[in-house]
Amino acid sequence: MASPSAAIRIGHVLSVIVIMLLFADAVAQLVSLPVLRAEVEASGFPFALSPVVGTITMTCVVLYAAPRTAVLGAILLTGFLGGAICLHLRLNEIGSPPQIVCLTLGVMAWGGLYLRDPRLRALLPFRA
Repeated sequence: MASPSAAIRIGHVLSVIVIMLLFADAVAQLVSLPVLRAEVEASGFPFALSPVVGTITMTCVVLYAAPRTAVLGAILLTGFLGGAICLHLRLNEIGSPPQIVCLTLGVMAWGGLYLRDPRLRALLPFRA
């Protein structure tokens, strides 16, 4: 593994990428961008629920971004992203780009948190 300071920097970069992407998604849902209507309705959700989904996403992102609640945020993000993956499975979109993006974001969220939080590394030590 890279030096501790390099690992921490990489962890912060991964976490910031996750935060920025999910923040943008939350804002798009909160303002109910019309361009999302077809996609949301095709998934079986009423478009009127977009602000609710945006609020849930934003809550998870804020919790993940705050160091004291980052683990709780990561757990909630895992549930949220897992639900999105299941939604696409239900639509028979196995291996679709949205599923891959959700899986990648989840791995990046936990990977970033693992690299930047020594408490998590102590809880789950990976040794060679």
